Amino acid sequence: MTGSDETYDPTRHPDLLRWIAERRDAHEWWAAQTSFADALDFTPASLGTLDDLVRETANSMEELTDLRMTPFVQGAIWYVGEVFRRHREMVWKYIPDIVSGELEPFFGAAGETSALDHPCVGAPGDPESYLYPLNMLRRILLTEDEVGNPVEETLPSIFADPFDDPFDENDENDEDDEDDEDDEDDEEEPDPAGGRG
Repeated sequence: MTGSDETYDPTRHPDLLRWIAERRDAHEWWAAQTSFADALDFTPASLGTLDDLVRETANSMEELTDLRMTPFVQGAIWYVGEVFRRHREMVWKYIPDIVSGELEPFFGAAGETSALDHPCVGAPGDPESYLYPLNMLRRILLTEDEVGNPVEETLPSIFADPFDDPFDENDENDEDDEDDEDDEDDEEEPDPAGGRG
């Protein structure tokens, strides 16, 4: 692990810049290997094609993680990030661990993956804004959440609402939640069910 300091620019890490250049140079070959080169045109709509290809490649999040160093998955990670970069005005970043402040080895060769051993995309100048393309690819392979409810995410749905957490039941209606809290304050009698009807 490498320490990070206050002068660290997450958009200029040498491993990140090298990886971006390698992926950009390999893109034409990568797309041709998929048999969908014409459809992989960096438009948001093309994420549907990539979604199908990822599902043909892996059946689970764990399997995709194990395949993350393969040419197909490396190309898919870059492609997803590029679509977000081009259409969501984001930049590539390689950020340190939020807790330790350390930078994990870039795509750690040991075979284990940290949540932060790979590049992300986010708003320029906003350290709180980041999305990991590998994690987006992993999310589409989930079939149920922690309590067994069915989940069906796609790359196009993630693109449409990139910062939506599918497991946060309160995330969708933050304003409505505030209104509900105000309504609860206005009620004269407490709800015997604790508000969990």
